Amino acid sequence: MELITLTLWDLSLAALLIVALAALSFQMQLGLSRSIFIAALRTVVQLMLIGLVLKLLFNTTHFGWVVLVAVVMLLAAGREVMVRQQRRFAGAQSFALGTLSLFISTVVVTLLVLTVVISAEPWYSPQYAIPLLGMMFGNTMNGIALGLDRLTQTAWQQRDVVEARLILGQTPQQAISDIRRESIRSGMIPIINAMAVAGIVSLPGMMTGQILAGAAPMEAVNYQILIMFMVTAGTGFGTIFAVTMGARHLFDERERLRLDRLQKAIV
Repeated sequence: MELITLTLWDLSLAALLIVALAALSFQMQLGLSRSIFIAALRTVVQLMLIGLVLKLLFNTTHFGWVVLVAVVMLLAAGREVMVRQQRRFAGAQSFALGTLSLFISTVVVTLLVLTVVISAEPWYSPQYAIPLLGMMFGNTMNGIALGLDRLTQTAWQQRDVVEARLILGQTPQQAISDIRRESIRSGMIPIINAMAVAGIVSLPGMMTGQILAGAAPMEAVNYQILIMFMVTAGTGFGTIFAVTMGARHLFDERERLRLDRLQKAIV
């Protein structure tokens, strides 16, 4: 079955759905109309740009260009982790923590899959490396952002409880253990839910794309199972690392709760 090519007119018709949503948001005074339009514009521009970049990468297959694209994706995802938190670590700490967590979890898992599971030749083939990294960064970014946001918000709201535990002789990690555990759960629950309902409630993005492109359904299923396992592992490891390190950073060397290290995001 041949792939049906979408025209600019087809995409314009689909864009009317976004216009309708923004209009409804404006009427209900949700304050989201501007954000919806900006996000839609970014989607179009960014996807068009990455389409051109991938076209060039597929023609060259140069390791340096693949690394450059991966670094740009990593830095952009690290920034999104930071800006999505209502109360984040001041200065560059929030960006550094999110970016490091993304790098450790996403890059390691993706390299393992590229070299051991898929065994692409070369292993950094942009046809596999860039799409896999993109899906990993996108999903892991959400998990880390949710986990850190829950950590800082709850620590701020329950600061009296944490300080009372410190006074009673608990260590900082004991005093914040419940908050840390719930924060990790918050970051991991969405991807666990997505894995639990894949194929019953939803057909995940990569599988849908491959089927629309004409791939055999079972081949698309195999790749989607691989992606779901990758994304879940990356999100889990990244969230655990980010929340654990973030919880430690909430205390100083004298084991005092330092909420002055947090700043409220300016919306």
